[in-house]
Amino acid sequence: MRINIKSGFLYYFGRFLFKVMFIVLYRCKSEGQENIPENSGVIIAPNHMSFFDPPLTGCFMKKDLFFMAKQELFSVPVLGFLIKRTNAFPVKRGMQDMSAFRNAFALLENKKALLMFPEGTRSKDGRLGKARAGLGMVACNAGVPVVPVKITNTDNMRKFRQIKIKYGKPVMPPQQYTKEDYLKLSEKILREIESL
Repeated sequence: MRINIKSGFLYYFGRFLFKVMFIVLYRCKSEGQENIPENSGVIIAPNHMSFFDPPLTGCFMKKDLFFMAKQELFSVPVLGFLIKRTNAFPVKRGMQDMSAFRNAFALLENKKALLMFPEGTRSKDGRLGKARAGLGMVACNAGVPVVPVKITNTDNMRKFRQIKIKYGKPVMPPQQYTKEDYLKLSEKILREIESL
């Protein structure tokens, strides 16, 4: 499946609705949006505690946000229809999905923002998990900055605690790198998130 690099009406409508919901129900506060480069591709890298983290991360950004979602979601009735039209593209988990990586590189070459979780999956206990090399691999090969993002209080949305989201300073990948640097960069992003 090739990614459409232009956001549609449903994306902008959904972004507006989610922003209103997060502000009204969760008194959400955000800061640091000025750290997101406007004129280059960029990887947006938040910690991951909830299914709501992708829309939460994107609804406070000026730049449109694209993201990978596990392939199984695209075959779920209604949900599959919606995520296809809200800047998501499928990835096969547990293997190197070259189609997903091609989509990621195409987006970054077109100066888009791509969401990638350094941990690769949701945390079960709200704590930062182990870094995975995928984010580092994409950032190094695309030569784009990574913006670490710290999200708090999405681990239990039913408690309606105040949510905060902070976009940190962009981190540039090394210009010369080996495969070992992929994981090192992902680990560095997790440390940056922890320090925000």
